[in-house]
Amino acid sequence: MVGTLTAERAQAEVSSAIGVLRRRHWLPVTVGYILALVVVTVLWARAQPPVQGRIIAETSTNLDNLLHGRLSTLLSSAFVVGDTSLAMTAVPLMACVLALLELRFGSLRTAWTFLAGHVGATLLVAVGLWVGMARHWVPETTRIAEDVGVSYGGMALVGSLIVIVPKRQRIPWAAVWAAMAAQDVWTDRDFTSCGHFLACCIGLSIGVLMIRRGVRSEHRMNWADMLALLAAAGLAISFLMD
Repeated sequence: MVGTLTAERAQAEVSSAIGVLRRRHWLPVTVGYILALVVVTVLWARAQPPVQGRIIAETSTNLDNLLHGRLSTLLSSAFVVGDTSLAMTAVPLMACVLALLELRFGSLRTAWTFLAGHVGATLLVAVGLWVGMARHWVPETTRIAEDVGVSYGGMALVGSLIVIVPKRQRIPWAAVWAAMAAQDVWTDRDFTSCGHFLACCIGLSIGVLMIRRGVRSEHRMNWADMLALLAAAGLAISFLMD
């Protein structure tokens, strides 16, 4: 009897997931973004070094581009990984996290969370670098430093998943990732690490706001939740250990 109930429950969860998938129109955010990432990564890997350098320079959200009004880099930078080995790890994990978030919370909220982390952390880092250079705390060469990739948006997604963590594990979840990101700042002492920490905090804030608004009701975790958390953990580690 127990085995029958378990099988029926598993079948019900799968049917529910399929139903949600159909209602989400096959995950437009996940499919569109991951497909674009794959295409850009393949083209970038096949390009000659001078072309790769030009792509990085034109899409980087460094101070030089931002201060010259190239605000389009705030979006274009999220489509260039710039490291093929990292892309092979990060892109599949990003696909899992995006898909499960989009299934659970919808396309708009998923896109908003990613963009809030990517754009928000980028701008906060830019302000910090601008102040640092004005006070001669940061080398002037930082103005043209490379700054592309999916890591800021990815870290925001990781932080936002606090909303699906069981209530008793929410503080540990937030503490672990915030501490790891802060340790990365202390160890590497670069602006990218600061961006990871800020993006994680943005994601955590969004998750807490969702909890307070009752976006997710309390219930037992299912297989999709567990997969999302495992994929998020792998994604965060791939960024912080890179």
